[in-house]
Amino acid sequence: MAGKERAEDLTGRARIRDAALLEFAERGVKGATIRGIAKAAGVSPALVQHHYGTKEALRQACDEYVLAATREVKEESLQGGMASPGFMEIAMRTALPIQRYLARALTDGSQAAATLFDDVVAYTREVLETGRPGVAKPSTDDLHAYAAVMTGMSLGSFVLNEHLSRALGAGVLTGEGYPRMALAMIDIYDDRLLSPELAAQARAGLKSMLASREQSPSEENR
Repeated sequence: MAGKERAEDLTGRARIRDAALLEFAERGVKGATIRGIAKAAGVSPALVQHHYGTKEALRQACDEYVLAATREVKEESLQGGMASPGFMEIAMRTALPIQRYLARALTDGSQAAATLFDDVVAYTREVLETGRPGVAKPSTDDLHAYAAVMTGMSLGSFVLNEHLSRALGAGVLTGEGYPRMALAMIDIYDDRLLSPELAAQARAGLKSMLASREQSPSEENR
């Protein structure tokens, strides 16, 4: 993706999809309309229906694009893209509309949002399981939980974008605020805040709690 525009992004179909991303992000799936998306894309409503049929089909196309684009940018960054001049600028321009879309989709409470989250968890687990250059395999005995919590922490920053933006003094879903938030995330991943002793104590206590609950029914089920 870096350094080149894909041919599909020059088509009317892609323009409609990009306009839909922003309309869904702004108004939600319920509030967005075919007419509004067509106006934002600079095409007729008939052309939107010709390419996608229904609003739900267009939403599904947006979900598929978000997953594919997210995977592509992450894979390229992990394969050395971050060392290329201008990569971060191009990646950020790709990511910001996607992040706005995710921020709205994940709070809409739809089945589509649940599927989207689960797909990101599956991709995160795949990366952690198979490994990538520059990324160490995690030392955990519950890789699924590790991937799910990592996904929640990452996507949660989009859901909480208003609060983060207020705290940082700039919109984190804009070119001004996003780099500062991303730098903080890298610092968090790079730091080891807990001493090995404190981490071991916390793990032992939590694993003991899990073991005791497995051996006896929880109070909620009594």
